[in-house]
Amino acid sequence: MVSVYTTRKLPEQAIALLRKKNVEFSFNPKDAPPSESSLKREVSSVDGLVCLLTEKITPAVIESGKSLKVISNIAVGYDNIDVKKATEKGIYVTNTPGVLTETTADLAWALLMAVARRIAEADRYLRSGKWKIQWNLMFMTGTDVYGKTLGIMGLGRIGQAIARRAKGFNMKILYYDEKRSPELESELGVKYADVDTVFRESDFVTVHVPLTEKTCNFVGEKQLNLMKKTAILVNTSRGPVVDEKALYKALNEGKIGGAGLDVFQKEPIEMSNPLLKLNNAVLLPHIGSASVETRTKMAVMAVENATAALEGKVPPNLVNLDVLKIRPPTSK
Repeated sequence: MVSVYTTRKLPEQAIALLRKKNVEFSFNPKDAPPSESSLKREVSSVDGLVCLLTEKITPAVIESGKSLKVISNIAVGYDNIDVKKATEKGIYVTNTPGVLTETTADLAWALLMAVARRIAEADRYLRSGKWKIQWNLMFMTGTDVYGKTLGIMGLGRIGQAIARRAKGFNMKILYYDEKRSPELESELGVKYADVDTVFRESDFVTVHVPLTEKTCNFVGEKQLNLMKKTAILVNTSRGPVVDEKALYKALNEGKIGGAGLDVFQKEPIEMSNPLLKLNNAVLLPHIGSASVETRTKMAVMAVENATAALEGKVPPNLVNLDVLKIRPPTSK
């Protein structure tokens, strides 16, 4: 019987699938990432690993998996896994794309609206007992979203979903992506522009790029200085994509209007992070895909990826295609 270790307890639907596939499984009972030493110990005797993006699957962890055949990440991104090392060892690496697209786009849009209309700030104001005057002409005035210009950095699945939402707000949509897509431009009514133009002309910029060496600090002082003083930045991709020191400076000095962040350079965020002191920033604890429906689908997909690999098949969402040269499938 093949075995799988999961770094968190999975939803019942995912557990049911493991049982149906006759897979022996164990899981980390704690609601926190296992340590590297714990991971090394657990993977030393299993065939598959199902993990979250919070787990660092290092070369040392991979080396410990003597019979490890698949690392199934419950996330779209997989920067937490040393994919190169896994490939060298003939281990399949998989992710869970697609199912979280609309949920994450909803969250990004909610952040955009919350910052624009000062929702979180107004909520804090009311709860603190400061609301004494019934109505004041310019009280808690934010900025309109309808009819403004939206800049999308990265026109992948989530970027496209954001564009579709923006059309309902009659927005002019600019986008930048490494690969220009005339087909999507026609379908979504978006206009391609270079990075500087997107930041310079947009009233809102929302970031949807993967974390790579090239995109680390992709949004830095230069890009923030190009933005309008009233502009708002939203990041639901990965924390290191945005230079937090530069962002704090821009927000604190009023160089941009606000920011909505679901991700940070260090997670969980440290309470000493100066962003926490700013009223013009709405900060969330990395909940982009956090709906019951979506997280359940992600877990089921991760199990499907893992069990396919353990059955000798090519997993539906294989990340490291080069691994097939080292360990081709044995079953169709």
